[in-house]
Amino acid sequence: MENFLSHYALFLADTATIVAAILIIAGGLVAIGKRKGKSGGQIQVTDLNRQLEAMGDSIQAARLSRKAGKAWQKTRKAQRKAEAKSDSTKPCAYFLDFKGDLRASALAALREEISAVVQAAQPGDEVLLRIESGGGMVNSYGLAAAQLLRLRAAKLPLTVMVDTVAASGGYLMAVVADRIVAAPFAMIGSIGVIAQIPNFHRWLRSKNIDMEQFTAGKFKRTVTLFGENTEAGRAKLREELEETHAHFRDFVQTYRPQLDLAKVATGEAWLGSRALELGLIDALGTSDDELLNAAKRAKVLAVHYQRKSTLPQRLGLAAQKSWDSLWQAPLS
Repeated sequence: MENFLSHYALFLADTATIVAAILIIAGGLVAIGKRKGKSGGQIQVTDLNRQLEAMGDSIQAARLSRKAGKAWQKTRKAQRKAEAKSDSTKPCAYFLDFKGDLRASALAALREEISAVVQAAQPGDEVLLRIESGGGMVNSYGLAAAQLLRLRAAKLPLTVMVDTVAASGGYLMAVVADRIVAAPFAMIGSIGVIAQIPNFHRWLRSKNIDMEQFTAGKFKRTVTLFGENTEAGRAKLREELEETHAHFRDFVQTYRPQLDLAKVATGEAWLGSRALELGLIDALGTSDDELLNAAKRAKVLAVHYQRKSTLPQRLGLAAQKSWDSLWQAPLS
């Protein structure tokens, strides 16, 4: 058993070293890519009303005989022409889609999409945001929530839709909304903070390998990957986690003051049906139903920012994801 643990620790150390090397190489490639010029991106807009209508029309036409289908298509064409004239007077509902990972990488696109919406929005418009995220790094998800606050500042009603999960950092974003709708079996909540890090100090010591670390500032580093962790360092990290949790709780309380934080800010996550009872969400439903209902009252436009990534950037992202799987900063 001891031999297995030694080999396993060696494997982890080797993996960390390899990933670190890949990060350095990828970082160099990214720097080269930047010197050659930045890769641009663009906003893509899709009219979901037209898309939904086309889907329904296809099924309706298939149900009819050839003769009846031709007559129906002729009538439908005239209806569309009349509807197109009234579309210009309809308010718009802007649909954004956020799929979050540990680093909230989708934030880069989200901030561009929100900037575009804020510039184009008119009185009466609204925003529908679908979130799928189990949380991640505190600072990244905090910035994502701050981006959503820009919509509130622009007085754009925001509905967040959760089909599968909005937990921890994902819920930190969701609470900014005027209304939260979640599927019955979506995971909601997890108002808590966690930090975890492997430590190879004892294994290094058994191999007579010294790890030296130099810092300025008593708590510049609390716990480390390879050094010897102290009770003082652990205590400081716990203190920092508690402070972050307190900020998380305060943020949630600001935007959902009706919540009993003593009951819901325990780090637990609940299914949508239970989350509704606790007041974490406002209604049960799917994003599909919300979009269909929105299409009846507004012109639904899906807004997506597409960035063109260079090969060095893609390599850097892949390396970063590998590193994320080994170690993470405090997570919300």
